[in-house]
Amino acid sequence: MASRDQRIEDAFAAVSRERFLPPEQRRFAGVDRALPLGYDVTNSQPTTVRHMLTLLGVEPGDRVLDVGCGSGWSTALLAHLTGPTGRVVGVELVPEVLAMALANLRPLPPNVRLHLADPAVLGWPAEAPYDRVLVSADAAALPNELVRQVRPGGVLVGPVAGEMLRVERHGRYVFVPLRQRPHE
Repeated sequence: MASRDQRIEDAFAAVSRERFLPPEQRRFAGVDRALPLGYDVTNSQPTTVRHMLTLLGVEPGDRVLDVGCGSGWSTALLAHLTGPTGRVVGVELVPEVLAMALANLRPLPPNVRLHLADPAVLGWPAEAPYDRVLVSADAAALPNELVRQVRPGGVLVGPVAGEMLRVERHGRYVFVPLRQRPHE
């Protein structure tokens, strides 16, 4: 079996970034920077996506939630990594960007489902729990609503206050609340 890094490289080779960009951005597909999709949404920088996928550790057969699936590039990469026995659920908040993802992924692979995100709900709890959750938008604080959608032993990767976090869930425990001493 190929190493995880090799599987990610194979996914990047199989899923061309160019096909997930608007026509006016396609000539920049090989440039290592985020590219605009319109609607204040970007197609993330390839090195960032590669790093996030490495941290996520997707395995064949995994159930993965792709939060902020954008134009569908990350969803297609995840579908390649999970293989035919896995499942990828993508959610996108902007209807026009979701329409772009649906068009880019046509025909929709059988292991992929895309949904318009509910602005009042993070993620897609209807199909939880997930083995892996990839978040492609910066959160001000760790999004516990998304962490709860990860199965015990599963992983969430995403930016929080500008810092990339990898969170592994280990189940529920009971503790006293964390307190801090008042400043004197």
